[in-house]
Amino acid sequence: MADLATPAGTAHVLRSHGIRPRKRFGQHFLVSRATLERILEAAALTPQDGILEVGAGIGTLTVALAPRVRAVVAVEMDPALLPALREQTAPFANVALQSGDIMRMDLQALAGRLPPPRKTVSNLPYNIASPLLAALLEPSLRFRRLVVTVQREVAERLTASPGTKAYGALSVAVQYRAAADVVARVPPAAFFPRPDVESAVVRLAPHDEPPVEVGDEALFRRVVRAAFAQRRKTLRNTLAAGLLIAPDAAAAACRAAGLDPGRRGETLDLAAFAALARALAAAGGKLPRPREDHR
Repeated sequence: MADLATPAGTAHVLRSHGIRPRKRFGQHFLVSRATLERILEAAALTPQDGILEVGAGIGTLTVALAPRVRAVVAVEMDPALLPALREQTAPFANVALQSGDIMRMDLQALAGRLPPPRKTVSNLPYNIASPLLAALLEPSLRFRRLVVTVQREVAERLTASPGTKAYGALSVAVQYRAAADVVARVPPAAFFPRPDVESAVVRLAPHDEPPVEVGDEALFRRVVRAAFAQRRKTLRNTLAAGLLIAPDAAAAACRAAGLDPGRRGETLDLAAFAALARALAAAGGKLPRPREDHR
């Protein structure tokens, strides 16, 4: 079996199967043994783990995971890669391959195929990383740890602090669900073909319970999205526009939450957003539904 975590090993498998990396799938194959080891270390694997891998490619990460855990479900969207993936994973009876688009799959059913403790360990396709991570962090899936390689810009957003340029709705949404930290920076040379951007390995440890009490989670998410929808505007104005309420009502809710209506959303931490969501719920009951919900 070829050593896939090297340029020569990957080139051999790609050549033998007539595979050309496809830009539309964002295909960049890991060819760095050092990066692979950092991913495995961050995952803190045990022989009892059930692992979900998204974007399995030709099996570089899959064959490294398989001997270390109880079960792996490896998802790959591109049918052109499946023959190589099957060949590389054939020696491992604990690997199940799933072909298809992860964004169209029933994640609950997929996670249900894994024994606990469940973890996600993946080199994620860059174009779906943000929405997929938000979905994988749903508490009902019961993942105990997620270790993912993503574009460095996304990693910065996942771990950003209030008041920084990278801080946004994704930061708040993820940090409400999990503690996130960057464990490694990954240069373009760690992949073939080289991407145009740097990457990073991010570790997420889901909270047993949310760190703040938000009340209505759907309202909390709407408040966060509204606060960041127009970053240069004050809370009073951006909440009014995003939640379809009067500016005075938005200002009153800010004051009830102990916040200055003249602040910007990017300065609020998780606790402040939670207080604001509770204040809006207490003041107005059910807010109007967003316009896009009526399409």
